[in-house]
Amino acid sequence: MARKQRNEPCCAPEGKQDCCKVESLITVDERGQMVLPKELRDKANIRAGDKLALISWQKDGEVCCFTLIKADALAERVKEFLGPVLKSISLE
Repeated sequence: MARKQRNEPCCAPEGKQDCCKVESLITVDERGQMVLPKELRDKANIRAGDKLALISWQKDGEVCCFTLIKADALAERVKEFLGPVLKSISLE
């Protein structure tokens, strides 16, 4: 399978949901903890000590979906987005 260009979004454009699927059902215990199955951790290259950012999506004022992204990947995306903005500010 060919790798996507670095700036391409992970998922398909709105209206095309062919990239999203239910990977697993997980249970939240009484302490609010949950376990990501080993197969998913391996597939996503998530290791002990990795930090994940939890992003919530809201619809009509209620959370309807969560997304996990590695904190390092999120930081890189923020840098890519803000880098040009910050450079343009410093040039003014």
